[in-house]
Amino acid sequence: MNTQTEQLERERLLDLAQEYRQKGYQVILSPNSEEIPAFLRDYGYRPDMIVRRGDDAVVVEVKSRRSIMGGGQYLQRLAQVIEEHPGWRLELVMTNPEDALYSAKAGDSFPADEIKSKLQVARELTSHHPESAILYTWSLAEATLRLLAEHEGLSLQKLEPPLRLLKQLTTEGVISQTDYQLLMDALPLRHAIAHGFKTSEINPSSVLELIEVTEQLLNSLNTTENLL
Repeated sequence: MNTQTEQLERERLLDLAQEYRQKGYQVILSPNSEEIPAFLRDYGYRPDMIVRRGDDAVVVEVKSRRSIMGGGQYLQRLAQVIEEHPGWRLELVMTNPEDALYSAKAGDSFPADEIKSKLQVARELTSHHPESAILYTWSLAEATLRLLAEHEGLSLQKLEPPLRLLKQLTTEGVISQTDYQLLMDALPLRHAIAHGFKTSEINPSSVLELIEVTEQLLNSLNTTENLL
């Protein structure tokens, strides 16, 4: 692993440690042998970080695309081992040097009124270009998730991975399980198209559902502000 990748992983790990502390978790960075539970010691695994709060215990692993190459099966087996122990879960967080390069070029995120305007463009694309529409809509949904997170005072990286952002907002109760599931269902389609794969699962109605849930999330921002 090169120095840049190692540094990015370390910085992300420290950010996560701070986020968990703010949520009231006990944080153990680079735990020693005595701090690692027996089932992980027996597996010969040393986590990047362990955090605990009540009955919730999390094994946190930060990886870049480069460092995870060839280790997919190992991580899959590790996840199975952890899931076999009630109260424990694995959080795998991805960070990439490519993201850092892109981050330096990325400007500010769209404000709410601009997202609403662009959602109308996405709606117009839906009938004849559903692939383009779902890509565009997901980018607007992602911008909306960032607005919601900022509104809730959640700590954010400039390019927070959308999956992590979505899970965090759902855990905090900002997004309902129904909206979470709809966004999760659309995410693999977005990835497939973005990386040049064909998919037969996209139809105008599925894109319109994504547009509508994004509009609802934007409206929830306005509703919350009016209550303040």
